[in-house]
Amino acid sequence: MTTPARAQHPLDMFALFRRWPASVWRNLVYTALWSSLIGLALTAFFVLMGARTTMSGPRLLGMTLLTSNTIGFLIHFALAALRKAFPAAWARRSWAMRACQVLLIEACAVLGFTVPDALLRGADPVSALLRDGALAPMLPMGLVITALTMTILAVNERRFVRETEAALQQQKIAEAGRLLAEARLRTLQAQIEPHFLYNTLANVVSLIGSEPDRAKHMLERLIDFLRASLSASRAEQASLGAELDLAGAYLDLLAVRMGARLRWRIEAGADCRDVKIAPMLIQPLVENAVMHGIEPKVDGGEIVVRAACGEGLLRIEVSDDGMGLGLAPPRPGGGVGLANLRERLRSLHGPGAQLQLLENQPAGVTSRLLLPLDPA
Repeated sequence: MTTPARAQHPLDMFALFRRWPASVWRNLVYTALWSSLIGLALTAFFVLMGARTTMSGPRLLGMTLLTSNTIGFLIHFALAALRKAFPAAWARRSWAMRACQVLLIEACAVLGFTVPDALLRGADPVSALLRDGALAPMLPMGLVITALTMTILAVNERRFVRETEAALQQQKIAEAGRLLAEARLRTLQAQIEPHFLYNTLANVVSLIGSEPDRAKHMLERLIDFLRASLSASRAEQASLGAELDLAGAYLDLLAVRMGARLRWRIEAGADCRDVKIAPMLIQPLVENAVMHGIEPKVDGGEIVVRAACGEGLLRIEVSDDGMGLGLAPPRPGGGVGLANLRERLRSLHGPGAQLQLLENQPAGVTSRLLLPLDPA
């Protein structure tokens, strides 16, 4: 697996420093900080070991900081140029790229040791570098710096690969969860409840002889509902208006069957009807209100569907004045529809969406759906 080229820094080994997103300026600041920390550590080491030097403490600290920062920034710019010149090879981390990195770091270390000292002494850096025996003490120190830098690069690259793989795995898990929820939706959409369909057709048959006009209207609304349900089952997204029309077709169909026991209305702002939402989010709430609120009540009741936009949210409410949360008798499969809906909301919107159940006064329940609006 290859990962895209990305500007890493030694301080990225520590979680605290990864909080600042990678950028050119961040890496420059981190290079100064990293190099200065190394300079301070080396100065403390020289002092503690009692190294013989003609320089005073402050001068030794200044010289060490200058040398370490020179080496640090030379390595920084050299590797940045190499990464920009050969991004594909850098991402593949081939042996040729490793060899180039080693040579560049070694060269930067030798220059960093030589140039500041020569400039402070007023000497020519090139002459100081080329004079006999000048490179001999520099090469071992350069090798130590090269080994340390390459080790840090390797550690950061492995960490980045692990984080990338973990992020991809989490993305796959989330995608699988979303696909599973959508598959369950498709199954629910494709399977109209048998008892609802049978009862509706039985009502149509019973009305054909005595009330043919009413039977015709009921059959027409059933066709409208089935057509809308089929369209929703094949769509990735639907408009709020289409979902409200589907709920209206369902309620109108039930109103023909239940007569005066069911009254309903839909209230939605015109500015909200074109908002895109996932299909079949409203239908389970309407079915729940009918099944658990209105049908068990002897004299029936009213269902009101409201939709409004504001404060970055789409607010959908399905209210009834039926039996309420505590009085409705238990039914087979009760609560499954809302549980599936909550699972869909989590997979589609994460914590940005909510489903609330509120007790109405004096009777009934309001199911409130809060969906984040797309800023676009």
